[in-house]
Amino acid sequence: MFIQTETTPNPHTMKFLPGVAVMEKGTATFINSEQAKKSALAEALFSIKNIEGVFFGSDFITVTREPNANWSTLKAPILTTIMEHFISGAALLREGSEKEISPSSSASGDDNDIVAQIKELIDSRVRPAVAEDGGDIIFHSFDNGIVKLELHGACSGCPSSTMTLKNGIENLLRHYIPEVESVEAVTE
Repeated sequence: MFIQTETTPNPHTMKFLPGVAVMEKGTATFINSEQAKKSALAEALFSIKNIEGVFFGSDFITVTREPNANWSTLKAPILTTIMEHFISGAALLREGSEKEISPSSSASGDDNDIVAQIKELIDSRVRPAVAEDGGDIIFHSFDNGIVKLELHGACSGCPSSTMTLKNGIENLLRHYIPEVESVEAVTE
């Protein structure tokens, strides 16, 4: 098994591409070792010293290191851990964890027209672009003209995420949906 690596706009986060599907549906974020207990792979990655975040996308895994850690010492154990997991054939998520940790921003029948339009734009235009950088953006809420979004993976804590939200996503949403006044990030 050959695992490719890519840097992301977030210097503390690296993208790992195992060449196989990671998540069949949705994404999963783990920001501490307690949350990581929902996945054997996430738990194994958190057992590596200086790891502070793990994110599973459709065909990639992003790992966030502590600010003072060095990729040159972390990369090999991360690659080994990912390879061993996929070679073993073990399930990515522990039984019963699938619904709890796979957020989705897809429109539902309960959404009003504006929220449905916002979710559609996020799903069709924003999420594919941020997945290329090793992250995900999930719709959280829309109230009084303000769209609130959750940042996951490489997007969470990324120095350029504020610019992406304001100059990219906010401008896109305001262009198509006049009711949108601004976009803000919310913490998990």
